[in-house]
Amino acid sequence: MTLARNVSDYLRKCRLEVAPSLISGSDSFRNLSQVVVIPALAEKRHLFKTLASLARNDPKELERTLIICVINNRPFPFVSGEALQNNQETLAILEDLTAGRRPSAEKNNADSRESFREILQSRLRLAYLDASSAGQGMPVKQGGVGLARKMGLDAGLAVMDHEKSGDGRLLCLDADSPVAENYFSAIRQFYESHNSDAAVVSYAHPFPDDPLLLAAICNYEIFLRYYVLGLNYAESPYAFHTVGSTMSCTARGYVAVRGMNRREAGEDFYFLNKLAKLSPMGKITRTRVYPSSRPSRRVPFGTGRRMSDCLEGRDRKDVFYDPRVFSVLKKWQKEMRDCIAEGGNFMLKLAGDISPHLVFFLEAVNFPSAWDRICRTHKNPEKRAWHFQEWFDAFQTLKLIHYLTKVSCPAVELWQAVPILLEWAEQPVPESLRVFHSGNSPGLAEHIELLQHLRDIEQG
Repeated sequence: MTLARNVSDYLRKCRLEVAPSLISGSDSFRNLSQVVVIPALAEKRHLFKTLASLARNDPKELERTLIICVINNRPFPFVSGEALQNNQETLAILEDLTAGRRPSAEKNNADSRESFREILQSRLRLAYLDASSAGQGMPVKQGGVGLARKMGLDAGLAVMDHEKSGDGRLLCLDADSPVAENYFSAIRQFYESHNSDAAVVSYAHPFPDDPLLLAAICNYEIFLRYYVLGLNYAESPYAFHTVGSTMSCTARGYVAVRGMNRREAGEDFYFLNKLAKLSPMGKITRTRVYPSSRPSRRVPFGTGRRMSDCLEGRDRKDVFYDPRVFSVLKKWQKEMRDCIAEGGNFMLKLAGDISPHLVFFLEAVNFPSAWDRICRTHKNPEKRAWHFQEWFDAFQTLKLIHYLTKVSCPAVELWQAVPILLEWAEQPVPESLRVFHSGNSPGLAEHIELLQHLRDIEQG
């Protein structure tokens, strides 16, 4: 079946029955090879700075790209009146910009006016979905960021010319996540040179002026990079970041996983988890996204919640997984590769040699029956290994790490974890980290140094 047929089939079966119409200016949707989707809830202050950063990209890239802003909210009182008003003002500005008009300066500051100028003077192709106004808002149930992303991605998929453009790309951003000036060109070059269904873009949180927030965002980003470093050390195929504003995939990949989920939080993790089962997750390291580090309580976890906890004095230091959990994972992955022809009971015996807690976990998640089913169905070792990794996915991996943390390897502080894992992964350990690993108390400067070191490792 051709890609165009697959897309048509997906839209017929999986697109929302009731969804807002795509609104744009006089520009048609011809010659689109990629779409960027940006969900926005009360983001008037940040959205247009992000759009301006996109507008600074190569004009040739802008000509083949459509930016779709999804202005969304649940009805009052599930969202504040202030947020509703912010969304209406955002929609009014988008109406002007898509029509080629400069928005009124009356309610906009100098920074916003400069962003408007950059957008209007560029070749940015802009459209939006109104999932905010009366009668068009999001449902109370599942009316969060996952659904907003799905609305935009499905709308973008529907207007791309899949016969002419081939396997186009769908990119995800957040309203408060500006990008580098080579964002589009780096993504295009990656997909043209790699046979990947999906990829994540490198990111770096900007450093806030507030020392408390700066310390918090450094600690949080170090935690994220430490986790991926641990998965890389364990040779997990799910060793990639799951940050919503860094996601990208092909139209073919999007349709193959039946589109974006509707989760109100963690939608990025589950979406990328499914995409990683199609082909190895790509890493686009020649450009960057800059997600905001501002406090927020919209979702129960993530950057915004971590910043809020810090400001409220609830930021714990012992949040880093003990390096030993990654050692268990590494040994388990190796045993599975080396003994791919053996049955479930034999694999449990090998797991017991690694850790008795690993056996308890595998029995709790019904590994023996799952593995026996895989072995009966697939005699080819390569297919068997692939189906094992499909079953033991990013979610199962995280569950194992949480289980080991709970029963045998309690979480530790940063300085008890990162230097050890760096050594195990055969990565250089900055001398200052060795000092603090000996028991001294680190300062903000050392956090910044470590974060930059981890960023450099991932950039290669």
